[in-house]
Amino acid sequence: MGIGKYILILFTILVLYLVAWPVPINPVSWTPPLAPELQGKYAINDYLSSVKIINTGESYGPEDVDVDQQGIIYGGFDDGKIIRFRSNGDIIGVFADTKGRPLGLDFDNAGNLIVADAKKGLLSIDKNGSIITLVTEINGTPLGFTDDVDVGPDGMIYFTDASEKFSVIDFPTSMSASRADLWEHRPYGKIIRYNPYTKESTLLLDNLYFANGIAVSNDGQFLLFNETYDFSVSKYWLLGPKAGTREKIYTNTPGFPDGISAGENSIFWVAMFTPRNAAADALAPRPFIRKVVYRLPLFIQPAPVRHGFILGIDSNGNVIYNLQDSSPNSYSPITSVEEKNGVLYLGSLDYPGIGYIKHPG
Repeated sequence: MGIGKYILILFTILVLYLVAWPVPINPVSWTPPLAPELQGKYAINDYLSSVKIINTGESYGPEDVDVDQQGIIYGGFDDGKIIRFRSNGDIIGVFADTKGRPLGLDFDNAGNLIVADAKKGLLSIDKNGSIITLVTEINGTPLGFTDDVDVGPDGMIYFTDASEKFSVIDFPTSMSASRADLWEHRPYGKIIRYNPYTKESTLLLDNLYFANGIAVSNDGQFLLFNETYDFSVSKYWLLGPKAGTREKIYTNTPGFPDGISAGENSIFWVAMFTPRNAAADALAPRPFIRKVVYRLPLFIQPAPVRHGFILGIDSNGNVIYNLQDSSPNSYSPITSVEEKNGVLYLGSLDYPGIGYIKHPG
């Protein structure tokens, strides 16, 4: 057999792989809105270039951060550990090990740390580090990607299940599971309320495009949540005449919205994982090509860029603060922001440390 036939056979195998090899996604065609330019209210700046880092030792990826009443900083890491730090950056030690992938963190009114663990579900950790599992399923369907959590002033716990189909348990990392959800682009996300007094869970919303960050307003009237792959922020009313209804307050975000948190002075901090990706947007109406691209090595696929990006919005979705750092050495991707005593504490999916910077106000 000549070398030409070998080349033809290898080429045929490659083509068959790219068009027929089984993949876990079944993409649907959709057309995203034209991404806004990073100018005007989204103009690139270097505010986040002043971010300082709290080193974490061997653990990395503090996806979410929270601060207790004593000013102790907590971060949930890729290896399952939740580690505590003093405000000066000194490591106190491991608070708990979920043996999963802790993402969202928030303290309840009794001082327990409530954890949205992508692999283990909704957890509660008491002050001694003892772990109790609160929720692993909703209406008979297992949680696939428990993502973020926030506790209301009345003690009710609200959390997101980003994707019931693409469970983190079935993928090497939470990033690879979310990537599958991105390429398929079907609404598998949910908003759930857990009542700690009755131990009951209630499905508030489903059919969401990667339900990610969630934040209850300080007065408990409503919550805001991000749909990462819809490029939007929505308001869900908890009290008043609009209770139980949802409205989009911010659409066509300039990046992929990840975590959201309620700050002071009615500001909500939205962490942008990365700016919008022109190549990914161009592939959106082409589901067959998306399956082909999904089979390619990761270094060939469209990928997020390192670009620190945070927006501060009001309760109606108006942009009040625009904080960025587009340098390749930026603290990024930023996945969460927690405001405490004039400081913004930053989490990241894969950065080996917790970031912090002075409030811009």
